[in-house]
Amino acid sequence: MAKNKTAFKCAECTYQTVKWLGCCPECGQWNSFVELQEQEGLGSLKASGGQKSVVMTPLSSVAMHQKERLCSGIAEWDRVVGGGIMPGSFMIITGDPGIGKSTLLLQLSVQLAQRYTVFYFSTEESLAQVKDRAQRLDCLMGAQLLFSDQADLSTILETASQAKPDLVIIDSIQNCYVSQTQTAPGSIAQLRETGFHLMRLAKEQNITVMVSGHINKEGTIAGPKTLEHLVDVVLYLQGEDRWQSRVLRSVKNRFGTINELGFFQMGVNGLQEVPNINEQLLNEMSPVPGAALVSVLEGSRPLLLELQALTIESKLGIPQRVVSGLDHKQVVLIAAILEKHLKIRLSMQDVFFKISGGFSVKSSSTDLGVALALLSSYFQRPLPEKSLALGEISLTGQIKPINQISFFVKEAQKFGIKQLFVAYNQKVESTNVLIKSFHSVYELLALFTD
Repeated sequence: MAKNKTAFKCAECTYQTVKWLGCCPECGQWNSFVELQEQEGLGSLKASGGQKSVVMTPLSSVAMHQKERLCSGIAEWDRVVGGGIMPGSFMIITGDPGIGKSTLLLQLSVQLAQRYTVFYFSTEESLAQVKDRAQRLDCLMGAQLLFSDQADLSTILETASQAKPDLVIIDSIQNCYVSQTQTAPGSIAQLRETGFHLMRLAKEQNITVMVSGHINKEGTIAGPKTLEHLVDVVLYLQGEDRWQSRVLRSVKNRFGTINELGFFQMGVNGLQEVPNINEQLLNEMSPVPGAALVSVLEGSRPLLLELQALTIESKLGIPQRVVSGLDHKQVVLIAAILEKHLKIRLSMQDVFFKISGGFSVKSSSTDLGVALALLSSYFQRPLPEKSLALGEISLTGQIKPINQISFFVKEAQKFGIKQLFVAYNQKVESTNVLIKSFHSVYELLALFTD
C-alpha cells in the first residue's frame, strides 16, 4: 500500500523541499511554501500486464481537416495572427497596464460575435464596468456575445464545455483562480494550473481560448515563461512615443509568421487601425543633416524608418555614446569602421543616435543607413531627398548586398522614393528609382564633399 509523504513547494517557483522554509532559496520569496501530500511509489510506475498502452500512429495515416480561420475584419489584427484566429488555439495577449489590452479584446469580441459565439469572462472588472467601456467605445452588443464576471476556473471550464462557444476570452488570467489550490491568484503555481486546463479545453473541445496577461518590470509575461510554453500564440501590445499609437507584435505563432506588426491608434472610440504607417513616417521626415532613411522587414511588412544621428566635439575625457532603438554595439562598430578607413576622428566626438518614432529594430541591413547618418551629421550635409539606404558594411569597409531587397524596393516605390543607395554587386530588378551603388565606405565621401 502506498504511503503518504509530506513535501513543501514554493508557490512562486518550482523549488521543493521536505521541510517548511520561511524564505525560498531559489526565488527569494518569503512565506511562499505550501504543503503537498504525495504518495510514495506513484512517481516510479513501471509497465505491467495490467497497464493500458497507447496505439502509435504514423503521420501519413492522420486525417487532416481544413479549418476556416476566425476572421475579425480588423485587418491589422488578422495580419498579425496569420490571416485570422485558428480554431482550437490557445492565445495570450500581454502588455503594460493601461496599454489597451481590454479595449482591444472588447472591440475584437464585438467584431467576431457577428459571425461566431463568444463568451467573455471579465475577471478584473464587473459587468457594469465592462458595459460602461462598451458604451464609450460605441460597441454594439450582439446576441452571440455573452459576458460574465466569474473568475473561478472550474466554473469557466464547465460553462465552456457545456455551451461549446467558438471563442472564450478571459481578461485576465492573473485574476483567474483554481479553488482547490491554496496559493493566491496570479502566482506561478496558479498560472501553471489555469494555463494547463485552458490549453486542454482548447485542444480537446476545439474551442479557441484567448487570455490577457500582465507583464512584469523586466518586460516579460508575469510568471516567467510559464504561459509562453503552453500557448500557441503570444502577442505583445506596446506603446510608441507619439500619436497615441499602439503596436501589436507576434513573438510566437504556431500558425503564422513571428515578429509580424499591426499598428493602431488610441482614440475616443478605442483602438483604430493605422494601415498606412509608412506614409505617416515619411510625412514627418525632412532632408536635414544627420537623417537617413532605411527599411527593415518586420514579419511580412517592410517598414520605412528614419535614423537620426548627432555628432559633436566632446568636452569630456571619454566621449559619450547614447543610442536608442538600435543595438549600441552596432552604432559603435560602424563609427569605428568609418574612423579606421576614412580617417574621421569620431572617437573624439559625442555620438547620439536614435530611430524616429521610438521603434526598436535589429537588422544588419541598416549598416549603410547608420554610416550615412553619422557622416551626414559630421559634415553637416543632408542626404538627397527621398533617398533610401540598404546595405551591410564589413569590418574591412566593404559594402555588402542584402537579402530580399525586392520587398524593400517595392514598398519604397509606393511612397515615391527617388534614390536607392545599395552595394555595387546588389541585384535590383528593373525599377524607375535611381540606383547609386558603392564598393566601400570610401565612396560614401563623395556624397558630402562635392
